[in-house]
Amino acid sequence: MADASDGAPHGTAAPLDLTPAEMLAEVGEFGRRMAEGAKLFATVRDDEVQIATTPKDLVWSQDKVRLYRYRPLAESRGLPPVLIVYGLIGRYTMADLQEDRSLVRNLLALGLDLYVVDWGNPGRADRFVTIDDYVDGYLAECIDVIAAATKRERVNLLGICEGGVFTTCYAALYPETVNAMVLTITPIDFHADTVENRAGHGFINVWVRSLSGEDIDRLIAAQGSLPGEFMGSVFSMMTPMRTMTKYNLDLLDALGDRKKFLNFLRMEKWIADRPDHPGEAAKQWLKDLYQDNKLVRSAFELGGRTVDLKRITCPVLNVFAQDDHIIPPATSQALRGKIGTEDYTELGLPGGHVGVFVGGKAQKLLGTGIADWIAARG
Repeated sequence: MADASDGAPHGTAAPLDLTPAEMLAEVGEFGRRMAEGAKLFATVRDDEVQIATTPKDLVWSQDKVRLYRYRPLAESRGLPPVLIVYGLIGRYTMADLQEDRSLVRNLLALGLDLYVVDWGNPGRADRFVTIDDYVDGYLAECIDVIAAATKRERVNLLGICEGGVFTTCYAALYPETVNAMVLTITPIDFHADTVENRAGHGFINVWVRSLSGEDIDRLIAAQGSLPGEFMGSVFSMMTPMRTMTKYNLDLLDALGDRKKFLNFLRMEKWIADRPDHPGEAAKQWLKDLYQDNKLVRSAFELGGRTVDLKRITCPVLNVFAQDDHIIPPATSQALRGKIGTEDYTELGLPGGHVGVFVGGKAQKLLGTGIADWIAARG
């Protein structure tokens, strides 16, 4: 899921352009880099590839869910607190991958009071946990805890991917408790990538639409969940050339630079830490949203109530990745005109689904863009 450019590593000539002498030189250079890489592997310490290292404190827990409050890194701007909500398919640690490329650290450095919810590691015992439970139960409890701790009636929400769907549903069901909402790489119209809409296809969208409801039911019945390893393999198959080159060309290129190599390992650590998605919640995610596209039509129901997008009255900042093949921009931008506020802003950033958080260009824009927007509505 990480972004990368196609083609040979920088500075490498195309094989057909090489003379025999140049080819021997390339082989020698390859051997040298492999030898240096072997030494580099041997010197890497476990603490050098830790991710999500920004200091934080546990403030609430229930079942497998944990709510953390980050320790401040700058003087507070006195704004309502911000709760980061990631999805269930990935891990919130992407927002704090490493010190120099961390949305969390950027926001803290800009004086925001920041919380994050960790959904934990669902297992077979969580087979019947639903999106209703996550939104009406855990997320609502987190926001109550934050409001009580900070003595604020309203909080700011920062939803990422599937977590953005959760915050969208929450803001529609409990509009009186939300000060402002930031959505990043969040699908709203799960069918906006179709040819009729003249938008780029979303790889997950195409895959899920190829399944029948019975296929999804059988998968969940057999596993009790949507396994993280399974979804990892699905993501890999969606970009086969990227997957084929990552552990040879990309890794070889990284072996020549210790910092680049450590960054590579941190990304791989995040990718490998993919939790299972609870069975019933996965069925809602795949069938009600991806297949039946109920959210954008205000036909999605949670706890017996309809998630009516027009009930979202707080200001909304909608951030999307311009080169996203998982959540194409059109699927996010579909929110425009669907909510009950005119205070709606879009921010398109360079990069793909993950690159928008860890890419160099986006890093300079994302944290500042979010903090300034929230400050203007504090």
